[in-house]
Amino acid sequence: MYALLRLARLAGATAPDGLETAYRELLAANACGGVADAGGRRAWSWDTDQTLLQMDGAHRSLEVKSEVIGVAELVNKMNGPWFNRFDEDLATAFSIYCGISIAHSLLYKKVHEAQFRSHLANEMMMYHMKVSEEEVTKLLVTGIDPVKEIHPCYAEFTYTPRSLPDDTTPMCVLSMFEDMGFINTYKIDLHTLARFCLMVKKGYRDPPYHNWMHAFSVSHFCYLLYKNLGLSNYLEDIEILALFVSCLCHDLDHRGTNNSFQVASQSVLAALYSSEGSVMERHHFAQAIAILNTQGCNIFEKFSRKDYQRMLDLMRDIILATDLAHHLRIFKDLQKMSDDGYNPKSRTHRSMLLCLLMTSCDLSDQTKGWKTTRKIAELIYKEFFSQGDLEKAMGNRPSEMMDREKAYIPELQISFMEHIAMPIYKLLSELFPGATELYERVAANREQWTKVSHKFTIRGLPSNNSLDFLDQEYELLQSQGAFGSDDHCLNGCLDDAEGGRGQ
Repeated sequence: MYALLRLARLAGATAPDGLETAYRELLAANACGGVADAGGRRAWSWDTDQTLLQMDGAHRSLEVKSEVIGVAELVNKMNGPWFNRFDEDLATAFSIYCGISIAHSLLYKKVHEAQFRSHLANEMMMYHMKVSEEEVTKLLVTGIDPVKEIHPCYAEFTYTPRSLPDDTTPMCVLSMFEDMGFINTYKIDLHTLARFCLMVKKGYRDPPYHNWMHAFSVSHFCYLLYKNLGLSNYLEDIEILALFVSCLCHDLDHRGTNNSFQVASQSVLAALYSSEGSVMERHHFAQAIAILNTQGCNIFEKFSRKDYQRMLDLMRDIILATDLAHHLRIFKDLQKMSDDGYNPKSRTHRSMLLCLLMTSCDLSDQTKGWKTTRKIAELIYKEFFSQGDLEKAMGNRPSEMMDREKAYIPELQISFMEHIAMPIYKLLSELFPGATELYERVAANREQWTKVSHKFTIRGLPSNNSLDFLDQEYELLQSQGAFGSDDHCLNGCLDDAEGGRGQ
Protein backbone atom coordinates (compact mmCIF):
# COMPACT_ATOMS: atom_id res chain seq x y z
CA MET A 1 0.00 0.00 0.00
CA TYR A 2 1.18 3.50 -0.79
CA ALA A 3 -0.41 6.60 0.72
CA LEU A 4 0.36 10.25 0.10
CA LEU A 5 -0.43 12.65 2.93
CA ARG A 6 -1.00 16.24 1.97
CA LEU A 7 -1.40 18.84 4.73
CA ALA A 8 -2.87 22.29 4.20
CA ARG A 9 -2.15 24.92 6.82
CA LEU A 10 -4.90 27.42 7.53
CA ALA A 11 -3.59 30.94 7.43
CA GLY A 12 -5.56 32.37 10.31
CA ALA A 13 -8.88 31.00 9.00
CA THR A 14 -11.47 29.52 11.33
CA ALA A 15 -13.84 26.62 10.79
CA PRO A 16 -16.09 26.02 9.01
CA ASP A 17 -15.31 28.59 6.27
CA GLY A 18 -11.56 28.31 6.74
CA LEU A 19 -11.71 24.52 6.57
CA GLU A 20 -13.82 24.57 3.41
CA THR A 21 -11.30 26.95 1.87
CA ALA A 22 -8.46 24.63 2.82
CA TYR A 23 -10.39 21.66 1.45
CA ARG A 24 -11.00 23.43 -1.86
CA GLU A 25 -7.31 24.23 -2.03
CA LEU A 26 -6.55 20.56 -1.54
CA LEU A 27 -8.88 19.60 -4.38
CA ALA A 28 -7.47 22.24 -6.67
CA ALA A 29 -3.89 21.34 -5.81
CA ASN A 30 -4.41 17.60 -6.34
CA ALA A 31 -2.68 16.76 -9.59
CA CYS A 32 -3.13 13.00 -9.35
CA GLY A 33 -6.89 12.75 -9.39
CA GLY A 34 -8.71 10.02 -7.58
CA VAL A 35 -9.57 12.19 -4.61
CA ALA A 36 -11.75 10.30 -2.14
CA ASP A 37 -14.93 12.31 -2.65
CA ALA A 38 -16.83 9.49 -4.35
CA GLY A 39 -19.40 10.63 -6.87
CA GLY A 40 -18.63 14.27 -6.16
CA ARG A 41 -19.97 13.85 -2.63
CA ARG A 42 -18.55 16.25 -0.10
CA ALA A 43 -16.28 14.17 2.13
CA TRP A 44 -16.73 16.36 5.21
CA SER A 45 -19.52 18.15 7.00
CA TRP A 46 -19.76 20.68 9.81
CA ASP A 47 -22.02 19.78 12.70
CA THR A 48 -23.33 23.08 14.02
CA ASP A 49 -24.37 21.44 17.28
CA GLN A 50 -20.77 20.55 18.18
CA THR A 51 -17.51 22.36 18.33
CA LEU A 52 -15.62 19.51 16.66
CA LEU A 53 -15.37 18.92 12.95
CA GLN A 54 -16.82 15.56 11.87
CA MET A 55 -15.08 13.95 8.90
CA ASP A 56 -15.58 10.76 6.90
CA GLY A 57 -13.75 9.01 4.07
CA ALA A 58 -10.03 9.67 4.00
CA HIS A 59 -10.01 13.18 5.50
CA ARG A 60 -9.08 14.21 9.02
CA SER A 61 -9.00 17.67 10.58
CA LEU A 62 -6.20 18.75 12.88
CA GLU A 63 -7.46 20.68 15.88
CA VAL A 64 -5.93 22.39 18.88
CA LYS A 65 -8.41 23.64 21.50
CA SER A 66 -11.28 23.33 18.96
CA GLU A 67 -9.38 25.44 16.46
CA VAL A 68 -8.69 23.79 13.12
CA ILE A 69 -5.08 24.16 12.06
CA GLY A 70 -5.07 21.94 8.98
CA VAL A 71 -6.63 19.16 6.88
CA ALA A 72 -4.98 15.83 6.08
CA GLU A 73 -5.92 13.91 2.92
CA LEU A 74 -5.07 10.44 1.64
CA VAL A 75 -5.05 10.06 -2.17
CA ASN A 76 -4.20 7.39 -4.77
CA LYS A 77 -4.07 4.09 -2.95
CA MET A 78 -1.90 1.86 -5.13
CA ASN A 79 -2.61 -1.63 -3.77
CA GLY A 80 -6.38 -1.58 -3.61
CA PRO A 81 -9.52 0.14 -4.93
CA TRP A 82 -10.32 1.98 -1.68
CA PHE A 83 -9.03 2.91 1.75
CA ASN A 84 -9.98 0.56 4.58
CA ARG A 85 -10.32 1.05 8.36
CA PHE A 86 -6.62 0.35 8.91
CA ASP A 87 -5.74 3.10 6.44
CA GLU A 88 -8.04 5.51 8.25
CA ASP A 89 -6.55 4.65 11.65
CA LEU A 90 -3.06 5.12 10.24
CA ALA A 91 -4.06 8.46 8.75
CA THR A 92 -5.63 9.51 12.05
CA ALA A 93 -2.49 8.67 14.03
CA PHE A 94 -0.26 10.48 11.56
CA SER A 95 -2.62 13.47 11.49
CA ILE A 96 -2.46 13.70 15.26
CA TYR A 97 1.33 13.64 15.08
CA CYS A 98 1.31 16.39 12.46
CA GLY A 99 -1.19 18.44 14.48
CA ILE A 100 0.95 18.23 17.60
CA SER A 101 4.01 19.20 15.56
CA ILE A 102 2.27 22.25 14.12
CA ALA A 103 0.86 23.21 17.52
CA HIS A 104 4.31 22.99 19.09
CA SER A 105 5.73 25.07 16.26
CA LEU A 106 3.11 27.76 16.87
CA LEU A 107 3.73 27.62 20.60
CA TYR A 108 7.47 27.89 20.05
CA LYS A 109 6.85 30.97 17.95
CA LYS A 110 4.70 32.50 20.68
CA VAL A 111 7.37 31.77 23.29
CA HIS A 112 9.97 33.47 21.12
CA GLU A 113 7.71 36.49 20.70
CA ALA A 114 7.13 36.63 24.46
CA GLN A 115 10.88 36.47 25.04
CA PHE A 116 11.43 39.34 22.62
CA ARG A 117 8.71 41.39 24.32
CA SER A 118 10.27 40.66 27.71
CA HIS A 119 13.69 41.62 26.40
CA LEU A 120 12.25 44.83 24.97
CA ALA A 121 10.51 45.67 28.27
CA ASN A 122 13.75 44.98 30.14
CA GLU A 123 15.66 47.23 27.75
CA MET A 124 13.11 49.98 28.33
CA MET A 125 13.38 49.59 32.11
CA MET A 126 17.17 49.63 31.98
CA TYR A 127 17.07 52.73 29.76
CA HIS A 128 15.09 54.62 32.39
CA MET A 129 17.44 53.32 35.09
CA LYS A 130 20.44 54.19 32.96
CA VAL A 131 23.28 55.96 34.74
CA SER A 132 25.00 58.69 32.76
CA GLU A 133 28.76 59.14 32.63
CA GLU A 134 28.25 62.56 34.24
CA GLU A 135 26.69 60.89 37.31
CA VAL A 136 29.55 58.42 37.58
CA THR A 137 32.18 61.14 37.17
CA LYS A 138 30.46 63.37 39.72
CA LEU A 139 30.40 60.55 42.28
CA LEU A 140 34.10 59.82 41.83
CA VAL A 141 35.39 63.36 41.29
CA THR A 142 37.01 63.58 44.75
CA GLY A 143 37.83 59.89 45.06
CA ILE A 144 36.41 57.58 47.71
CA ASP A 145 35.90 59.17 51.12
CA PRO A 146 37.37 57.40 54.17
CA VAL A 147 34.72 55.91 56.47
CA LYS A 148 35.83 58.10 59.38
CA GLU A 149 34.82 61.20 57.40
CA ILE A 150 31.23 59.99 57.20
CA HIS A 151 30.77 59.89 60.98
CA PRO A 152 33.11 59.07 63.89
CA CYS A 153 30.76 56.27 65.00
CA TYR A 154 29.97 54.93 61.53
CA ALA A 155 31.51 51.51 62.33
CA GLU A 156 29.67 51.06 65.65
CA PHE A 157 26.49 49.04 66.16
CA THR A 158 24.76 52.05 67.69
CA TYR A 159 25.10 54.14 64.54
CA THR A 160 21.90 54.67 62.56
CA PRO A 161 22.60 55.01 58.82
CA ARG A 162 19.10 56.39 58.19
CA SER A 163 20.34 59.70 59.58
CA LEU A 164 22.39 60.24 56.41
CA PRO A 165 21.03 62.32 53.50
CA ASP A 166 19.91 60.17 50.60
CA ASP A 167 22.29 61.73 48.08
CA THR A 168 25.35 60.79 50.17
CA THR A 169 24.53 57.09 50.39
CA PRO A 170 26.18 55.97 47.11
CA MET A 171 29.53 57.38 48.29
CA CYS A 172 29.01 55.64 51.64
CA VAL A 173 28.58 52.34 49.81
CA LEU A 174 31.84 52.93 47.92
CA SER A 175 33.55 53.78 51.23
CA MET A 176 32.40 50.48 52.72
CA PHE A 177 33.61 48.54 49.66
CA GLU A 178 36.99 50.23 50.06
CA ASP A 179 37.21 49.76 53.83
CA MET A 180 36.43 46.04 53.59
CA GLY A 181 39.18 45.61 51.00
CA PHE A 182 36.94 44.31 48.21
CA ILE A 183 38.09 46.81 45.59
CA ASN A 184 41.76 45.82 45.81
CA THR A 185 41.21 42.11 46.45
CA TYR A 186 38.91 41.58 43.49
CA LYS A 187 40.34 44.28 41.20
CA ILE A 188 36.97 46.02 40.88
CA ASP A 189 37.03 48.94 38.47
CA LEU A 190 35.93 52.11 40.28
CA HIS A 191 33.78 53.42 37.41
CA THR A 192 32.08 50.02 37.11
CA LEU A 193 31.45 49.93 40.86
CA ALA A 194 30.09 53.48 40.92
CA ARG A 195 27.79 52.76 37.98
CA PHE A 196 26.61 49.53 39.63
CA CYS A 197 25.80 51.29 42.91
CA LEU A 198 23.88 54.08 41.16
CA MET A 199 21.97 51.54 39.07
CA VAL A 200 21.01 49.55 42.15
CA LYS A 201 19.81 52.74 43.86
CA LYS A 202 17.64 53.56 40.85
CA GLY A 203 16.33 50.00 40.82
CA TYR A 204 14.36 50.58 44.02
CA ARG A 205 10.83 51.93 43.98
CA ASP A 206 9.57 54.22 46.73
CA PRO A 207 7.20 52.33 49.04
CA PRO A 208 7.24 53.57 52.64
CA TYR A 209 9.66 50.92 53.92
CA HIS A 210 11.11 48.60 51.25
CA ASN A 211 13.05 51.30 49.42
CA TRP A 212 16.69 52.23 48.80
CA MET A 213 17.22 53.56 52.32
CA HIS A 214 16.21 50.17 53.71
CA ALA A 215 18.70 48.45 51.38
CA PHE A 216 21.42 50.89 52.41
CA SER A 217 20.70 50.32 56.12
CA VAL A 218 20.81 46.55 55.64
CA SER A 219 24.14 46.85 53.79
CA HIS A 220 25.55 49.08 56.52
CA PHE A 221 24.67 46.47 59.14
CA CYS A 222 26.53 43.86 57.08
CA TYR A 223 29.51 46.21 57.20
CA LEU A 224 29.09 46.45 60.99
CA LEU A 225 29.10 42.66 61.30
CA TYR A 226 32.33 42.55 59.29
CA LYS A 227 34.00 45.25 61.38
CA ASN A 228 32.85 44.10 64.82
CA LEU A 229 32.44 40.32 64.70
CA GLY A 230 35.48 39.20 62.70
CA LEU A 231 33.53 37.52 59.89
CA SER A 232 36.79 36.62 58.16
CA ASN A 233 37.28 33.91 60.80
CA TYR A 234 33.92 32.38 59.97
CA LEU A 235 33.47 32.85 56.21
CA GLU A 236 35.53 32.95 53.03
CA ASP A 237 36.21 36.36 51.47
CA ILE A 238 34.04 35.65 48.44
CA GLU A 239 31.16 34.72 50.76
CA ILE A 240 31.47 38.01 52.64
CA LEU A 241 31.47 39.93 49.36
CA ALA A 242 28.42 37.98 48.20
CA LEU A 243 26.65 38.83 51.49
CA PHE A 244 27.39 42.54 51.15
CA VAL A 245 26.30 42.77 47.50
CA SER A 246 23.19 40.71 48.29
CA CYS A 247 22.28 43.18 51.03
CA LEU A 248 22.42 45.99 48.48
CA CYS A 249 20.24 44.09 46.00
CA HIS A 250 17.97 42.03 48.25
CA ASP A 251 14.76 44.08 47.74
CA LEU A 252 15.27 45.44 44.21
CA ASP A 253 12.00 46.56 42.58
CA HIS A 254 9.95 45.81 45.71
CA ARG A 255 6.36 46.92 45.14
CA GLY A 256 5.34 47.28 48.79
CA THR A 257 3.38 44.01 48.76
CA ASN A 258 4.33 40.55 49.99
CA ASN A 259 4.44 37.11 48.39
CA SER A 260 0.91 36.09 49.37
CA PHE A 261 -0.45 39.23 47.74
CA GLN A 262 1.36 38.44 44.49
CA VAL A 263 -0.22 34.99 44.41
CA ALA A 264 -3.69 36.19 45.44
CA SER A 265 -3.69 38.97 42.83
CA GLN A 266 -2.37 36.59 40.15
CA SER A 267 0.34 39.08 39.27
CA VAL A 268 2.89 38.66 36.51
CA LEU A 269 5.51 37.91 39.15
CA ALA A 270 3.34 35.13 40.59
CA ALA A 271 2.93 33.66 37.11
CA LEU A 272 6.71 33.61 36.74
CA TYR A 273 7.78 32.37 40.16
CA SER A 274 4.89 31.04 42.27
CA SER A 275 5.59 27.40 41.39
CA GLU A 276 9.05 27.77 42.98
CA GLY A 277 8.00 29.78 46.05
CA SER A 278 9.51 33.04 47.39
CA VAL A 279 8.01 35.06 44.53
CA MET A 280 9.39 38.49 45.42
CA GLU A 281 12.80 37.19 46.48
CA ARG A 282 13.28 35.46 43.13
CA HIS A 283 12.30 38.67 41.39
CA HIS A 284 14.82 40.67 43.45
CA PHE A 285 17.57 38.25 42.43
CA ALA A 286 16.51 38.41 38.77
CA GLN A 287 16.72 42.22 38.91
CA ALA A 288 20.19 42.02 40.42
CA ILE A 289 21.31 39.77 37.56
CA ALA A 290 19.75 42.17 35.04
CA ILE A 291 21.84 45.02 36.46
CA LEU A 292 25.02 42.93 36.43
CA ASN A 293 24.30 42.10 32.79
CA THR A 294 23.94 45.78 31.90
CA GLN A 295 26.93 47.17 30.04
CA GLY A 296 29.46 48.73 32.38
CA CYS A 297 27.86 47.39 35.58
CA ASN A 298 29.41 43.96 36.05
CA ILE A 299 31.56 44.37 39.14
CA PHE A 300 32.52 40.68 38.91
CA GLU A 301 33.94 40.93 35.38
CA LYS A 302 37.47 40.09 36.54
CA PHE A 303 36.33 36.84 38.20
CA SER A 304 37.20 33.45 36.77
CA ARG A 305 34.30 31.46 35.32
CA LYS A 306 34.23 29.24 38.43
CA ASP A 307 34.24 32.15 40.89
CA TYR A 308 31.66 34.05 38.86
CA GLN A 309 29.25 31.12 38.91
CA ARG A 310 29.83 30.62 42.61
CA MET A 311 29.17 34.31 43.28
CA LEU A 312 25.81 34.15 41.49
CA ASP A 313 24.88 30.94 43.33
CA LEU A 314 25.74 32.56 46.66
CA MET A 315 23.74 35.69 45.86
CA ARG A 316 20.73 33.61 44.86
CA ASP A 317 20.79 31.59 48.09
CA ILE A 318 21.38 34.65 50.27
CA ILE A 319 18.61 36.74 48.69
CA LEU A 320 16.16 33.82 48.88
CA ALA A 321 17.02 33.60 52.59
CA THR A 322 15.34 36.99 53.14
CA ASP A 323 12.00 35.20 52.91
CA LEU A 324 11.08 34.78 56.59
CA ALA A 325 9.29 31.55 55.71
CA HIS A 326 12.71 30.19 54.69
CA HIS A 327 14.23 31.35 57.97
CA LEU A 328 11.54 29.61 59.99
CA ARG A 329 12.13 26.39 58.05
CA ILE A 330 15.84 26.31 58.85
CA PHE A 331 15.77 27.76 62.38
CA LYS A 332 16.03 24.36 64.08
CA ASP A 333 19.05 23.55 61.92
CA LEU A 334 20.61 26.89 62.86
CA GLN A 335 20.03 26.16 66.53
CA LYS A 336 21.59 22.71 66.16
CA MET A 337 24.61 24.25 64.41
CA SER A 338 25.04 26.62 67.34
CA ASP A 339 24.64 23.85 69.92
CA ASP A 340 27.06 21.51 68.15
CA GLY A 341 29.61 24.24 67.50
CA TYR A 342 30.20 26.18 64.29
CA ASN A 343 32.70 24.62 61.90
CA PRO A 344 34.14 27.14 59.39
CA LYS A 345 35.42 24.26 57.26
CA SER A 346 31.90 22.95 56.75
CA ARG A 347 30.27 24.36 53.61
CA THR A 348 26.85 23.54 55.07
CA HIS A 349 27.61 25.53 58.22
CA ARG A 350 28.88 28.50 56.20
CA SER A 351 25.78 28.41 54.02
CA MET A 352 23.47 28.38 57.04
CA LEU A 353 25.47 31.16 58.71
CA LEU A 354 25.10 33.33 55.59
CA CYS A 355 21.33 32.87 55.79
CA LEU A 356 21.30 33.86 59.47
CA LEU A 357 23.51 36.89 58.85
CA MET A 358 21.32 38.03 55.97
CA THR A 359 18.19 37.80 58.11
CA SER A 360 19.86 39.66 60.97
CA CYS A 361 20.88 42.41 58.53
CA ASP A 362 17.38 42.58 57.10
CA LEU A 363 15.84 43.13 60.56
CA SER A 364 18.66 45.32 61.88
CA ASP A 365 16.46 48.38 62.44
CA GLN A 366 15.23 46.56 65.55
CA THR A 367 18.75 46.75 67.02
CA LYS A 368 18.86 50.55 66.99
CA GLY A 369 17.49 53.04 69.53
CA TRP A 370 13.82 53.41 70.39
CA LYS A 371 13.20 56.38 68.06
CA THR A 372 14.48 54.38 65.10
CA THR A 373 12.44 51.31 66.04
CA ARG A 374 9.31 53.39 66.49
CA LYS A 375 9.83 55.21 63.18
CA ILE A 376 10.42 51.94 61.34
CA ALA A 377 7.19 50.51 62.76
CA GLU A 378 5.39 53.56 61.41
CA LEU A 379 6.84 53.02 57.91
CA ILE A 380 6.17 49.27 57.94
CA TYR A 381 2.53 49.61 58.93
CA LYS A 382 1.95 52.33 56.36
CA GLU A 383 3.09 49.81 53.78
CA PHE A 384 1.13 46.94 55.34
CA PHE A 385 -2.09 48.92 55.50
CA SER A 386 -1.74 50.02 51.87
CA GLN A 387 -1.58 46.34 50.92
CA GLY A 388 -4.57 45.63 53.15
CA ASP A 389 -6.56 48.33 51.35
CA LEU A 390 -5.71 46.73 48.02
CA GLU A 391 -6.78 43.31 49.29
CA LYS A 392 -10.12 44.73 50.44
CA ALA A 393 -10.62 46.34 47.03
CA MET A 394 -10.04 42.89 45.50
CA GLY A 395 -12.76 41.45 47.73
CA ASN A 396 -10.31 39.58 49.96
CA ARG A 397 -9.92 39.72 53.72
CA PRO A 398 -6.45 40.94 54.76
CA SER A 399 -4.60 39.48 57.72
CA GLU A 400 -4.84 41.38 60.98
CA MET A 401 -1.44 43.05 60.61
CA MET A 402 -2.46 44.36 57.17
CA ASP A 403 -5.87 45.65 58.26
CA ARG A 404 -5.80 49.26 59.47
CA GLU A 405 -9.13 48.73 61.22
CA LYS A 406 -7.99 45.73 63.27
CA ALA A 407 -4.21 45.95 63.75
CA TYR A 408 -3.11 46.80 67.31
CA ILE A 409 0.46 47.87 66.62
CA PRO A 410 2.08 47.46 70.08
CA GLU A 411 0.77 43.90 70.38
CA LEU A 412 1.93 43.03 66.87
CA GLN A 413 5.37 44.53 67.46
CA ILE A 414 5.82 42.71 70.76
CA SER A 415 4.81 39.43 69.14
CA PHE A 416 7.19 40.01 66.21
CA MET A 417 10.09 40.76 68.53
CA GLU A 418 9.44 37.81 70.81
CA HIS A 419 8.94 35.19 68.09
CA ILE A 420 11.18 36.43 65.25
CA ALA A 421 13.68 39.18 66.11
CA MET A 422 14.81 38.17 69.60
CA PRO A 423 15.46 34.49 68.73
CA ILE A 424 17.53 35.61 65.72
CA TYR A 425 19.78 37.94 67.71
CA LYS A 426 19.94 35.49 70.61
CA LEU A 427 21.28 32.87 68.22
CA LEU A 428 23.68 35.43 66.72
CA SER A 429 25.00 36.26 70.20
CA GLU A 430 25.60 32.55 70.86
CA LEU A 431 27.73 32.29 67.71
CA PHE A 432 29.37 35.71 68.12
CA PRO A 433 29.88 36.92 71.72
CA GLY A 434 30.37 40.44 70.35
CA ALA A 435 26.74 40.49 69.18
CA THR A 436 25.32 40.35 72.71
CA GLU A 437 24.57 44.09 72.72
CA LEU A 438 22.33 43.59 69.67
CA TYR A 439 20.13 41.11 71.51
CA GLU A 440 20.01 43.35 74.56
CA ARG A 441 18.90 46.36 72.53
CA VAL A 442 16.15 44.37 70.78
CA ALA A 443 14.97 43.16 74.18
CA ALA A 444 14.99 46.75 75.47
CA ASN A 445 12.91 47.92 72.52
CA ARG A 446 10.47 45.09 73.12
CA GLU A 447 10.16 46.24 76.74
CA GLN A 448 9.58 49.81 75.60
CA TRP A 449 6.66 48.74 73.40
CA THR A 450 5.14 47.18 76.50
CA LYS A 451 5.62 50.40 78.50
CA VAL A 452 4.05 52.69 75.91
CA SER A 453 1.22 50.36 74.88
CA HIS A 454 -1.21 52.02 77.30
CA LYS A 455 -0.84 55.20 75.25
CA PHE A 456 -2.10 53.33 72.19
CA THR A 457 -5.89 53.51 72.35
CA ILE A 458 -6.61 52.98 68.65
CA ARG A 459 -6.33 50.31 66.00
CA GLY A 460 -4.07 50.98 63.04
CA LEU A 461 -2.24 54.31 62.75
CA PRO A 462 -3.43 57.76 63.93
CA SER A 463 -5.03 60.02 61.34
CA ASN A 464 -1.66 61.74 60.73
CA ASN A 465 0.02 58.33 60.14
CA SER A 466 2.60 59.18 62.80
CA LEU A 467 3.72 57.47 66.01
CA ASP A 468 5.64 60.50 67.26
CA PHE A 469 3.37 60.75 70.30
CA LEU A 470 5.01 57.59 71.69
CA ASP A 471 8.34 59.42 72.02
CA GLN A 472 6.97 61.69 74.76
CA GLU A 473 6.37 58.65 76.97
CA TYR A 474 9.82 57.30 76.18
CA GLU A 475 11.55 60.59 77.00
CA LEU A 476 9.67 60.79 80.30
CA LEU A 477 10.76 57.27 81.25
CA GLN A 478 14.30 57.99 80.11
CA SER A 479 14.48 61.12 82.28
CA GLN A 480 13.45 58.95 85.23
CA GLY A 481 16.36 56.61 84.50
CA ALA A 482 14.17 53.74 83.36
CA PHE A 483 16.73 52.66 80.76
CA GLY A 484 19.95 53.30 82.65
CA SER A 485 22.85 55.18 81.13
CA ASP A 486 24.09 54.75 77.59
CA ASP A 487 27.50 56.15 76.84
CA HIS A 488 27.50 54.81 73.27
CA CYS A 489 27.48 57.17 70.32
CA LEU A 490 23.78 56.79 69.52
CA ASN A 491 22.16 58.86 66.80
CA GLY A 492 18.50 59.01 65.84
CA CYS A 493 16.64 57.74 62.81
CA LEU A 494 15.91 60.94 60.90
CA ASP A 495 16.55 63.82 63.27
CA ASP A 496 20.00 63.25 64.74
CA ALA A 497 21.29 66.34 66.46
CA GLU A 498 24.93 65.39 66.02
CA GLY A 499 24.11 64.07 62.58
CA GLY A 500 26.07 62.39 59.91
CA ARG A 501 27.66 64.24 57.04
CA GLY A 502 25.35 66.88 55.60
CA GLN A 503 23.17 67.29 58.70
